[in-house]
Amino acid sequence: MDRALLEWRLEALTDGDTLRQERLTRHLHDTLEQAAGIAVRFAEADAQPDPGSKGALSGDVALWAAVAAGGQQAARIMVTLIREWSAQERNRRVKITYRGASITISGKPDEAQERLIKEFLDRTDGERGD
Repeated sequence: MDRALLEWRLEALTDGDTLRQERLTRHLHDTLEQAAGIAVRFAEADAQPDPGSKGALSGDVALWAAVAAGGQQAARIMVTLIREWSAQERNRRVKITYRGASITISGKPDEAQERLIKEFLDRTDGERGD
């Protein structure tokens, strides 16, 4: 992705169920891909298999999502879409990582998690001035 874009790593957490993780990741990809200002690609496409292995690395089913530098509004829209997507199913959880900081959004967030999400977004907004 373009260096002018700020990348976020998104992982659907499924407690080791790789088939479910892949299905949820693809569904999340399709949801985010429709949003303006957000570029999405599969992280697994970046993984190169070790010599002698039969395919891509298993267990690394994730997405890279990017918004343009200075695109705080697009980042907030992305997080809102992830929250709405997660709420469709009680057990959905998505881990969002940005510059080493991460937050997990669940399908049924409580007030404390909502506060943590807001603080996470406020923190990342301040870091994007580079």
